Amino acid sequence: MRKKRQGHSQTSAGILFLLPNFIGFLAFVFIPILASFLLSFFNCDLLQTRNILTWHFVGLQNFINLLGFSAEGGVIKAHDPEFWSFLWNTLFLMLKIPVVMILSLGLALLLNRKLKGRVLFRTIYFLPTICAGTALYILWRWIFNANFGLLNQIINKLNMVGVSGIPWLVNPDWAKPSFILMNTWLEMGGINMLIYLAALHTIPRAYYEASALDGAGTWDRFRHITWPLLGPATFFVLIINLINGFQEGFQQAHIMTQGGPAGSTTMLSYYIYKQAYVWNHMGYAAAISLILFTIIILVTAASWKYGGKAVYYK
Repeated sequence: MRKKRQGHSQTSAGILFLLPNFIGFLAFVFIPILASFLLSFFNCDLLQTRNILTWHFVGLQNFINLLGFSAEGGVIKAHDPEFWSFLWNTLFLMLKIPVVMILSLGLALLLNRKLKGRVLFRTIYFLPTICAGTALYILWRWIFNANFGLLNQIINKLNMVGVSGIPWLVNPDWAKPSFILMNTWLEMGGINMLIYLAALHTIPRAYYEASALDGAGTWDRFRHITWPLLGPATFFVLIINLINGFQEGFQQAHIMTQGGPAGSTTMLSYYIYKQAYVWNHMGYAAAISLILFTIIILVTAASWKYGGKAVYYK
């Protein structure tokens, strides 16, 4: 009986410890996902009417309008060409991921050395991650200003031949590369660098000492010791960057460009916001969010299926 009471008390204590996290999961993850799923089958304007009885059930029509194609005059056209354009913008801006990962690994390798003041440098490189996003985007909007921005002032000072300034955020051809440049600077010294630093500390020094005795150089040690043992960390960094790549884009687009010029910096997250809170198409916005959620799940599952096997089971 005494053992049973102890078992029940331990179970009750465990449930109490898990309860706050479970309530948070229900309130901020499960219920919103369920609400979005149900809302995607309706045509409604939550800003004008909150009476569920006035919502119009449209079934799969929102998804048909979002993903469907039709032939007009022998030409196949998308029902919502903006969705596909903004999906392309999202994928294009994810080209920063390999660059960010390489730079993060390089910084981690550098800051893992016994350098004077390396704690200070680690703090400096991590600062953009903890700074307020709004302030940083306002700062970068000024840096990218075509008339008096810092980058164009530097270009003018250097007197580059044939270059009098670059229309960073006012030209569709330059807007997305500008965002890639900014995001690379913001993310290369952040969480990715910390994950690589932590992974580097788990590699036994004996491996490097043994390779040095065998005459291995710096590149050989990195290629045959560091890089293979960083495989799980690299895979994890890739996964979180892919997920963040699909989700991010709202704050920077809203503050810096309002999604322009000509929609070139509108990502799916910002498109969801505009459908829901600018045009009041709540059901359609919910459908887009579910499609985005599905894309993230499929990409993550495929990464785990193929990349996970290569990393953990080789």
